[in-house]
Amino acid sequence: MNFQKTVLPNGVAVITVPMPSFESSTVLVMVGAGSRYETKYNSGISHFLEHMAFKGTEKRPSAITISTLIDGIGGEFNAFTGKEVTGYYIKSSSNHIDLCMDVLSDMLTNSLFREKEIDKERGVILEEINLYEDTPVRKIGDIYERLLYGDTPMGWDISGEKDVIKKIQKEDFLKYLRHLYSADNITVVVAGGIRSEKTEYLVEKYFGNMKKFNTLKYTKVLESQKKPELFIKNKTTEQAHIAIGFRTVPTDHPDRYPLSILSAILGGGMSSRLFHEVREKRGLAYYVRSSSEHYQDCGSLVSVAGVDPKRTEEAIKVMVGEYRKVSKVSEVSKGELTKAKEFLKGHMVLELEDSRAVAGFFATQELLEKEIDTPEEVVAKINKVTAGEVNDVAKRYFVNSRLNLAAIGNFPNGQKFEKLLRL
Repeated sequence: MNFQKTVLPNGVAVITVPMPSFESSTVLVMVGAGSRYETKYNSGISHFLEHMAFKGTEKRPSAITISTLIDGIGGEFNAFTGKEVTGYYIKSSSNHIDLCMDVLSDMLTNSLFREKEIDKERGVILEEINLYEDTPVRKIGDIYERLLYGDTPMGWDISGEKDVIKKIQKEDFLKYLRHLYSADNITVVVAGGIRSEKTEYLVEKYFGNMKKFNTLKYTKVLESQKKPELFIKNKTTEQAHIAIGFRTVPTDHPDRYPLSILSAILGGGMSSRLFHEVREKRGLAYYVRSSSEHYQDCGSLVSVAGVDPKRTEEAIKVMVGEYRKVSKVSEVSKGELTKAKEFLKGHMVLELEDSRAVAGFFATQELLEKEIDTPEEVVAKINKVTAGEVNDVAKRYFVNSRLNLAAIGNFPNGQKFEKLLRL
């Protein structure tokens, strides 16, 4: 997959990814701004700002004006907020990218932040927080990262704290924009049925006047764990949700790809070790899966499952046992290695059949990594990983001093799980 990258005089990075067989395209604007750049006094503002961008500009003064415009071209538009980036995108027929860029640049530079709209969206976000609280299968990831990173921006929920959300006003949004939405902290990716030259011209037309300034820097994660750690969120639920994992490495670490393969072997599909042991063999869970997550300065390999509350101890014992087995007893075989590689490559190919996923693939790398790898280069890196490297990372990171367990359920005496956290 070929791409072209240019940088506008003001610092905006422009990446075009022509996909000749596509009649649609995605315009994605991604900013190096997320919840890890927040403070106790504006926790949740990254996500709140993402919502407010759709609520009206000087040129398009209402949410209905913007949505009617995009609906009128049969487009799909949305946004997302993470701990390190925020993205805004419109996917449409390729002959509408001029309009898409006009709308997105307008939203980022001319949002009105009217008090009435802020108050309405405040209520929406509070209900979104309630939704996550009532959806443990989604909340367990937040609980796990709270355990890893504690009372720091990396440990806080992206959606923020209710008490803070209730106080955020227009000036808070403007201040946040002045701190992070600098031209050289923004990447515009256009992927799909496009021509690079024309597309680059349009990006400069709509984003070339954005201002460049010094941006906030994030506080690095300090890790000092010495023994297994446990965090329980007591909540009466029909199903207990658990996350068991280990601290690993940042995005740019060479162990990233062996860890991804190890994650796939453990919980990457219906033939994975955990799926077989936890669900198929014992019927302990409906869902069980693993993932290898990486940020700019830290990372974790974690497995999550929804289990019968009465059998939670058994599920923890089995999952920890699988970690123990792969690191101390049953090394990864060549067959498992091959299957895991094909699993990762196959899923990437399927995902990148969507221009929105392609745009995100390139934008994330541009903002968070030292260089951009094409999908073909990622495949080559996956292919190069050996069984020995996967076995080595299992031994290196699956140790007691990196082990963590987070759980959501009715566990007033959750400390009883501590005895199970031993490899």
